[in-house]
Amino acid sequence: MNNAVKEQIEETIASVMHPAIDLSLTTLGIVKDVKVTDKKAEVTFAFPFPNIPIADQLINSIRNPVTNLGVIFDYQVVIMSEEERQKFLQLEASAWKGM
Repeated sequence: MNNAVKEQIEETIASVMHPAIDLSLTTLGIVKDVKVTDKKAEVTFAFPFPNIPIADQLINSIRNPVTNLGVIFDYQVVIMSEEERQKFLQLEASAWKGM
């Protein structure tokens, strides 16, 4: 895969905003890791708590633009560490806009 495609995938993922917080999923730490290999993007989502109600919405907000680029989307979900969760909660409080 050429670097231009990889950069396009990474930029696409980095531009996806949280629906209720005026920050990107990457900035919030929800998109924790992105690995792009031959026509495949593997994304690790880190959620602050288990069973968050909009988990599927957040995952699909990344899945849809990535698959539109003709790339296979794969993901895993982990729970944030305490340090990551505290950072997320501070960002959430500072940039909350509501749904």
